[in-house]
Amino acid sequence: MNISIIIIGDEILLGRVTDTNSGLIARTFAADGWQVKRIRTVGDKAADIRQAIEESMAESELTVTTGGLGPTRDDITKGEMLDIFGGELVHDPAVARNIEEIFANRNIKLNDLTRAQAMVPSSCTVIQNRLGTAPIMWFEKDGHALVAMPGVPYETRGMLPQVAQTVHERFGRGGLVLHREFTVTGISESALAERLAAFEDSLAPNFKLAYLPNPGEIVLRLDADYTTAPAEADGFDALCTSLKTLLGANLAAEGKLSPAELLLHALRARRYTVATAESCTGGNIAHLITAIPGCSDTMLGGVVSYSNDVKMQTLGVTRRALEQYGAVSRAVAGQMVEGIRRLTGADCAVATTGIAGPSGGSAEKPIGTVWIAAATPQQTITECFHFGGDRQAVIDRASAQALMLLNGLL
Repeated sequence: MNISIIIIGDEILLGRVTDTNSGLIARTFAADGWQVKRIRTVGDKAADIRQAIEESMAESELTVTTGGLGPTRDDITKGEMLDIFGGELVHDPAVARNIEEIFANRNIKLNDLTRAQAMVPSSCTVIQNRLGTAPIMWFEKDGHALVAMPGVPYETRGMLPQVAQTVHERFGRGGLVLHREFTVTGISESALAERLAAFEDSLAPNFKLAYLPNPGEIVLRLDADYTTAPAEADGFDALCTSLKTLLGANLAAEGKLSPAELLLHALRARRYTVATAESCTGGNIAHLITAIPGCSDTMLGGVVSYSNDVKMQTLGVTRRALEQYGAVSRAVAGQMVEGIRRLTGADCAVATTGIAGPSGGSAEKPIGTVWIAAATPQQTITECFHFGGDRQAVIDRASAQALMLLNGLL
């Protein structure tokens, strides 16, 4: 069965806010066998919202929308739902109580605009939003369902499991679609595609192999749709085994693991701790590690030594190294990584110093030049890399490379 997703909001359409909801919704339902038919983004314009809803419901059994349910004048989704599905606005006491509890817990005075959130179309079934004041609304028409969810990402993220469970109870599985992901490192996307060309050519039409490159890794996703031939699903594991054999030493993990997750697994296996010393990456490596729940058993801390004074005073980088070689150098990166190990007592560490741009480069050290040092109790290595792209791309690539460089030593 098909699902269509509609993301509503001028802030999304104009690029002022990055849409994270559609990917989350797609991943959630794809894992349960639903085929994602289309993802649409529309602004806060009544005609566009109506058109998107009508087209989505015509092509899919399930439509999920996010956004446009707030109390302000530009939030017009509820009114459009009322016009499409009929009924009238009625007061829902359960929604009103939920709103009052949320405001009481936040110690905020409740106003009339927010109270009006308890007015919902009589044509919908309410799924109580425990994380916000906009109720989730379930509509049905001609055998098709539409679920209107709030646009606030943490509300969508928090309430999506309950919505998915409700969909499962109403429709069952979307189909017998199996997925398996593999994290691959140490090989380019083109080289990997060459290696797997014969494997891909042998796949039946109901199979698909997708390449999902990220800084420092490639995630391979193998999909198989057995909806029309469920008896053949028993062969999926054998196919995955064949793929793993072809990946060989480049298979870093089964499942989708980031460079930071791969590193944490390797560190934990050896009961090592880690720390970071960052200049051009500005704390991004520490962020990638600490974004992973439970990392406190391994991650001790980090220093963003952006200035030379902090490099010297906090990490013990010598003035001589800075004057003789410059901040972006093998010597300084090496002293930074050893300095953070001394400062924190960590078993392992990474350090970065470079030129992320868009200015500051030279013929000798162009923009994108980054020295990365990685240290374990057994050894320290320092390597120079040249990353392309804009400032954020350099930061992202340097961060991933630092994590993978240390991982390669373990």
